[in-house]
Amino acid sequence: MEWGRAMGELSTAIDHLAIEDVTEIPRVQLAEQLLDLHWQMARLQAQIARRTGVRLP
Repeated sequence: MEWGRAMGELSTAIDHLAIEDVTEIPRVQLAEQLLDLHWQMARLQAQIARRTGVRLP
């Protein structure tokens, strides 16, 4: 995944969750959105680590 595209997708996901009234979202859908956001952030962290040479012990 391209760096710019990953950042854009993460930003869009965060913005989407920020404007929604979570009381109106079914819990299953909210959980799916949060899991998707989590995996996007994990992929971005992995890309940053690869690009900067940072590795976890």
